[in-house]
Amino acid sequence: MSSSAPKLEPIEDSVDAKAPPRRSLKKLKLIGDFIKRYPRQLSFAVIALFVAVLATLSVPSALGRIVDKGFGASNEAVIDQYFLGLIGVVIVLALATALRFYYVTWLGERVVADIRIAVHSNLLTLSPSFFEENRPSEIASRLTADTTLIQTVVGSSASIALRNFLMAVLGTVYLAYISPKLMAMIALVIPAVIIPIIVLGRRVRNLSRKSQDRIADVGAMADEALSALNVVQAFTHEPIERDRFTGAVNEAFETAKKRTLVRSLMTATVIFLIFGAIAFVLWQGAKDVIAGRMTGGVITEFIFAAAIVAGAYGALIEVYGDLMRAAGAAGRLGDLMTTEPTISAPAEPQEFQAPVRGHIQIEGLSFRYPAKQDIPALKNFTLDIAPGETVALVGPSGAGKSTVFQLLQRFYDPQTGQVRIDGVPIETLDPRNLRANMALVPQETVIFAASARENILYGRPEATEAEIIEAARDAVAIDYLEALPEGLDTYLGDKGVRLSGGQRQRLAIARAILRDAPILLLDEATSSLDTESEKQVQKALERLMKGRTTLVIAHRLSTVLRADRILVMEDGEIVAEGTHKSLMDEDGLYARLARLQFETDDVA
Repeated sequence: MSSSAPKLEPIEDSVDAKAPPRRSLKKLKLIGDFIKRYPRQLSFAVIALFVAVLATLSVPSALGRIVDKGFGASNEAVIDQYFLGLIGVVIVLALATALRFYYVTWLGERVVADIRIAVHSNLLTLSPSFFEENRPSEIASRLTADTTLIQTVVGSSASIALRNFLMAVLGTVYLAYISPKLMAMIALVIPAVIIPIIVLGRRVRNLSRKSQDRIADVGAMADEALSALNVVQAFTHEPIERDRFTGAVNEAFETAKKRTLVRSLMTATVIFLIFGAIAFVLWQGAKDVIAGRMTGGVITEFIFAAAIVAGAYGALIEVYGDLMRAAGAAGRLGDLMTTEPTISAPAEPQEFQAPVRGHIQIEGLSFRYPAKQDIPALKNFTLDIAPGETVALVGPSGAGKSTVFQLLQRFYDPQTGQVRIDGVPIETLDPRNLRANMALVPQETVIFAASARENILYGRPEATEAEIIEAARDAVAIDYLEALPEGLDTYLGDKGVRLSGGQRQRLAIARAILRDAPILLLDEATSSLDTESEKQVQKALERLMKGRTTLVIAHRLSTVLRADRILVMEDGEIVAEGTHKSLMDEDGLYARLARLQFETDDVA
């Protein structure tokens, strides 16, 4: 069984300008797939877009007729008629543009919301091994910054690009209809316009991707420093972190500056060529008017239409970079959205026989973490835990205790060996079904940015108010929770910053108590408690452990004295097993750890 995780494309990678483009407009297909979910809004947006384009191209025709017929007519009513027609065209243009803006913006917001939900939903299914290879802070940055880029494109740039593309195509046909001769002269400059788009466009694409990657770096660095602000300030590292962040921001700025410079050069080149061609054509047209080969209305119509077409081509150049950046963002989000979890349910998962007894059998487990393939975390680990038995795992840091918990919950699959619960191999179960029968109190307490009530309910969302209160009381948490400004409904802040370490741990214990699962996993469950609270919580845990299979990881050996069995681990193996008394009599590793710890406690 493999436990390796797919790794996203590193954001530090650069793209060789001479290499085939790794980000192309084809990546925008992801966005198109989400847009197609809303055919009604898309249809309205497209209809409004076509009406706006046709109305815009009707303006030069109206102006040409005014020049040719209105200015030369003796009847003033004729002038009024043509100007009223022009105003009508402008009204249609304004309404169509407003409708296009509304529906396109709606699509942009809706598509971004759907993409964020889809990416987040898939991330929740991925195994911890994926996040060993890919930084969560970087992923969070992609979930915000990249989706913002897509929102800009769907809600603005894509509409601008489509509108100007239609304007350019239809306008070019219209120019050819007005004057084939002048249009033929303009056509001569088209290759000169396309060449810089191709050459400079590739450079813009590469720099756009690098710019977005640098922005992701900035977000990740800020999140890292702010998440550990107390450590930063405790070690007086504010100047160092400030310098690191400033360096990252300046690097992002330099990359953005290069991208902007190339885009500016490309824009200036294309606009000069386009408007230079128009100036040349107008010069020829003016000569035709003087010679009587063309009317003033026709040249006026051609001038305005050519200006619209030139503006459309110029706008396409402007949004090209945005489209390429969005294509890169769509590609990255597509990677997150389509990454397959390494741990998943089989096609036909087995089910536990109710009720779950909690008989755990671990046979010959050998495991190495994906990020540390050269260091074995467990070596031929075998263990049989009877239903309702309490087993403690002790040993120095890095002995493999937490790894046992990780494999038992199937966050990873071992390279060799098997875990069975009530005789059912856990790889044949749906992971959600497996974990639903376990309650965990982790070593690093996790408190969500929500109320105390919501944090306790994480154990069992359908629990009643009475059960919540009882769980908080059993965890010796009810007194301080009720003393909060809004009681159980008090918002606890990001990661529970409004609580002390011991209070957070008791809240996590209340969550596990409420879970009421047949298998209880306690990973240093009382490590952050003072002596008095530890004794109270230990009594609550002892009541909770009755009739449940319990695994306890503890460095504080006073918490495992009453365990049915104590397993001493070192270097991924069980080196001793017994009760506290028998292990002390053996005078091995456990005895040395116990003497060292209890002597230290006595001194304290």
